[in-house]
Amino acid sequence: MTDEQAEFTQGDADPRGSTTESYTIRFSETGEIYRCGSAETLLQGMARLGRRGIPAGCLNGGCGVCKVEVSRGCVRRTGAMSRAHVSAQEETQGVVLACRVAPRSDVELRVIGKMRKAVVRDP
Repeated sequence: MTDEQAEFTQGDADPRGSTTESYTIRFSETGEIYRCGSAETLLQGMARLGRRGIPAGCLNGGCGVCKVEVSRGCVRRTGAMSRAHVSAQEETQGVVLACRVAPRSDVELRVIGKMRKAVVRDP
């Protein structure tokens, strides 16, 4: 794995009880940054600050709206990754759900999830 690729820790480690560190999260498309604690997911950290860079849906890994590609940095899984939205191969390439990973270092990411309307009208 090169420095350009993200490193992932498999499993559901719980950081509670340990010292919470804060990391810089950067959006590669815009250069915008925010701080995220190691005890919160990338999505929780962004939402806590009132930011809207990552689309949010169900917040539990079921909708796939918060899909991102981590191009630099290290994240760890905080819960199950929905295989309906992220394949095992994608995950090894840095594609994850922002609601299911927490930072272990500074992270650079690209948003690839999109909001979809739940109801579609036929003309």
